[in-house]
Amino acid sequence: MEIFNPKNITLTKYLFYTGKGGVGKTSTACATAVTLADSGKKVLLVSTDPASNLQDVFNTDLNNKGVAIKEVHNLVVANLDPIQAAAEYRQSVIDPYRGKLPDAVLNNMEEQLSGSCTVEIAAFNEFSKFITDEDMQKEYDHIVFDTAPTGHTLRMLQLPSAWSNFISESTHGASCLGQLSGLESKKAVYKKAVETLADGALTTLILVSKPEEAPLKEAERASEELSDIGVNNQVMVINGVLTSYDDRTSESLYQKQQKALAEMPQGLQEITTYMIPLRAYNITGMDNVRALLTEDHYTISDEKLNAQTIPQLKDVIDDLYNSNKKVIFTMGKGGVGKTTIAAAIALGLSKKGRKVHLTTTDPAAHLKFVIDESSGITMSHIDEQAELKKYQDEVLSKARETMSDEDIAYVEEDLRSPCTQEIAVFRAFAEIVEKAENEVVVIDTAPTGHTLLLLDSTQSYNQEIKRSQGDIPESAKKLLPRLRNANETEVIIITLAEATPVYEAMRLEEDLKRANIATKWWVINSSLYFTGTTNKMLSAKASNEIEWINKVDAHANGKFAIISWSADEIKNEKLIDLIK
Repeated sequence: MEIFNPKNITLTKYLFYTGKGGVGKTSTACATAVTLADSGKKVLLVSTDPASNLQDVFNTDLNNKGVAIKEVHNLVVANLDPIQAAAEYRQSVIDPYRGKLPDAVLNNMEEQLSGSCTVEIAAFNEFSKFITDEDMQKEYDHIVFDTAPTGHTLRMLQLPSAWSNFISESTHGASCLGQLSGLESKKAVYKKAVETLADGALTTLILVSKPEEAPLKEAERASEELSDIGVNNQVMVINGVLTSYDDRTSESLYQKQQKALAEMPQGLQEITTYMIPLRAYNITGMDNVRALLTEDHYTISDEKLNAQTIPQLKDVIDDLYNSNKKVIFTMGKGGVGKTTIAAAIALGLSKKGRKVHLTTTDPAAHLKFVIDESSGITMSHIDEQAELKKYQDEVLSKARETMSDEDIAYVEEDLRSPCTQEIAVFRAFAEIVEKAENEVVVIDTAPTGHTLLLLDSTQSYNQEIKRSQGDIPESAKKLLPRLRNANETEVIIITLAEATPVYEAMRLEEDLKRANIATKWWVINSSLYFTGTTNKMLSAKASNEIEWINKVDAHANGKFAIISWSADEIKNEKLIDLIK
């Protein structure tokens, strides 16, 4: 694979970077913008990433209008705050209805507009100005966007029925309806923005991934979603590829990465692919941004761990056992190791004599952990796709009784949203938890606080307007109050010792707080710092984890555990090693 260097590639005017949180979208977008500006091009870099650290990267206070970077002639950077934009947008949609609709309806509307889809629509609303502004088109050779909209959002924007104000009278039990309510005036701007995105002569979509299974699967999904709506001008950048090794840890990492690359999903194999070698440093400061695509240097962080002693996973399990928790969730972004940690917690509690039921949505984990059922553990696997299909069919059959074809198209698109999948899976979880009144239930892959609030508000909304679409089963109604009971339920937040996963985990926790669900323990998974590697580059990288370990320590008041990076797939005996 060729190293990614924008100077050697023919690039379009608009460059959109997309990929899972933590794969290096911001770093790659910044390095692209700086490289192009250094080569004499006039460049505008725009970030819509809620976890963006652009201010740190450029050591400059940024705003949503654009700030010239002193150290890089020709570069202007704008940092949009999609969370703030979503809040303002939410108020603009709901304010006209205040005093005219019952509180239950307003609360439901508010929650409908609180999810990640709304944040994305608000971000798109902000950056569509940059795509459609003719003066900007003339002024800049390239406009680089850090964080592209998903296929789901773009399809939403293309639906004619999405432009009606029908959020106020209709929820149909689906999850993210109404994000576009009240935006009729923007329709022409959005149409032009979507057309520009799909124009291969104007736009290139850059899929950023890591040489790991989960991010590569996510890249394939994003690629297919975007191809479906005509965004076909795609290239892929695989960030963080280890190119040599000299100790056991570096050799293990090298082999693990090579395996993931050799087994890359079929859908990505046709796409032109570049790589960026694994770098030891965090991408902050102009020297590091300029070096990302060209050279490595090893900077050992002089930050010291604040914690005198660091708990292990067994300490978390002891606490769950002593506090007699009945329902335990592992939560975090994809790829941080929720399934493994859920299995380890189940095993640990079982070894202490608890009767445990472990349920997961991870297809790869289906009975793979081969835990001896005589040890008191039972397992179930929830098929996300089957549950989603069941829920979609149920909602659509009821919606068809009362809705026009145009509105059905809107509901169909809404039913593809991430929140809908969470609701469908949550209903299946609820049935399992109800069956397991007399045992501890450990659940991998939990719904977010937004989804839980959505279920709750839809429940009261349905009572308000006597609708039956998308019914919430009794088991789910019972489970919501139970989840809010901190004596019975605990959510374990799983993250990595890196900027984006930590920020995303904090947002997840905020979401849960809104839903009145308590969190206590954090688990930092896959830490290089604790491998004892002697490889120069990896030990420098490990030293950069300390800042994030200290942040989690302070945030969680010392209630955090660390699990060392491992090349092995953690199952069977390895699972036991994790809880010793």
